Amino acid sequence: MPANAKIFTVLLLVLGLFFACEPAEKETPQQQTGPDLSTAIEEWEEEAMTNYDVSRLQPKGDEEKSVPAGSVITTHFQSWLSANGYGAYDFARTDIYGGSYGGKTSNSTPVNRQPVIFIHGNSDKAVGTQFGQSGWTESLNYFLDQGYTQAELYAFTWGDADASSAANNYHSKEFVMHVRKFIEAVLAYTGASKVDVVSHSMGVTLSRKAVKGGWAYDPNDGGSYNVGSSLTSSVDAFVGIAGGNQGLVNCYYSSSVPTCDDVNGFYPGYMWGWYGPYGVSDYIDDLNSSAAYEGSYRYSIWSTADQIVGYGCLVYGVNTCRLPSQTGQKAYGSAPYGHFNLKDLTTAVQYQMVVKHTVI
Repeated sequence: MPANAKIFTVLLLVLGLFFACEPAEKETPQQQTGPDLSTAIEEWEEEAMTNYDVSRLQPKGDEEKSVPAGSVITTHFQSWLSANGYGAYDFARTDIYGGSYGGKTSNSTPVNRQPVIFIHGNSDKAVGTQFGQSGWTESLNYFLDQGYTQAELYAFTWGDADASSAANNYHSKEFVMHVRKFIEAVLAYTGASKVDVVSHSMGVTLSRKAVKGGWAYDPNDGGSYNVGSSLTSSVDAFVGIAGGNQGLVNCYYSSSVPTCDDVNGFYPGYMWGWYGPYGVSDYIDDLNSSAAYEGSYRYSIWSTADQIVGYGCLVYGVNTCRLPSQTGQKAYGSAPYGHFNLKDLTTAVQYQMVVKHTVI
């Protein structure tokens, strides 16, 4: 089996995306019920990068206008991070090939455009060329082609970039605070009054909390903690791609998996008769307890053909891929716009949302 196919298969298995579970017989209104599985989309295998011009993900020769496969934030940015109290977060991630991107080359490097921060999804990384772990290579290269510079584009890896451990990743204190501190660092480092945030998959829900701020709880890491004050006024455009903002249907059937638990996972809750959902993940419930805090402009990019989120993006009849109180959206309804291609094939859409505040 090709390496790309192996990674795709592992991701599906560990996230519990295709279950052998059959829906239970129809229950009375007094009984607890889970999501309706009758809206399940037909299972399909998303096309790998090799089927849609993988050359676009390779360095182009001119390093000023391309993203090296083994990218790492600049030495200047690394030095600044160490000198300003961010060293412990290890944003460079030199332990991962393509672990980070962005930064100035010297104090005199100009930052003329509003910085854009890219936050990847579960088991992905900052920069890559492999299906399921392509990172933000496509987006970074597109923004560079439109005139952005390395000093205006930023990405880091918040996890271990290992698909085999994806099911163990949840909205932990570690991940939330790494995203939060990276946003704070870019704001301070560039001197910008605002940044744009583009996020994918689990990166959407991590970024939403990082921006919202306030209290959170991680029973595996000291209990309650304070993320900090809201960053709403510091975010211009927020783009959420293929997020699980209302939880994930399949997590109802695998709530014992950390990614799906009812504290910091994607557990969607249950219905009691015609009422509910009840018992939604505390983390998801907190994200949706208020709205319109992600930034001045809030966009989502999603697809009913997303085979990872599944079920046409619906959770108890509500679209989980959309941001509550969003400004606009770009929706797709067929292949090749699956979970990963939604990120890699919508670079122009992302750019228009960030720069023009429009949807094409």
